[in-house]
Amino acid sequence: MTDKKVLFPQLFLRIAISVTMLSAVADRFGFWGKNSAWGNWGSFEKYTQQLTFFLPESLGNFSAYAATFLEILFPLLLILGFKTKIAAYGTGFLLLIFALSMTMALGVKAPLDYSVWIGSASAFLLAVQEKYSFTIDNLTKKI
Repeated sequence: MTDKKVLFPQLFLRIAISVTMLSAVADRFGFWGKNSAWGNWGSFEKYTQQLTFFLPESLGNFSAYAATFLEILFPLLLILGFKTKIAAYGTGFLLLIFALSMTMALGVKAPLDYSVWIGSASAFLLAVQEKYSFTIDNLTKKI
């Protein structure tokens, strides 16, 4: 039985992680206007090349597309509560990779400023929950 005290905090955590990731995707497509960090895809690709300096350029470009795809997929799954555990683990590992790459390429301060370590830890905390509240998973689970 799930403790009712965790129902809404758990839902809030899923939404907070998801909105944060989707905001980063919106930024690379220029949806945030003057408040954008990248503002366009080309700038995001350059940033990705900087973070993936240890990869060949073609893999660096591929990683920009792969990261964007996963940064859309995982948040949508978390918001819907579909394959929640898998999406939470995927998010945790994706953000861990970002945090490590940012640390190697930009130093310790950058991932701390963007709370990437907190995002990764939060996703892993979400992943180890026994049961999820307000999810499609619960509706499709066989009783």
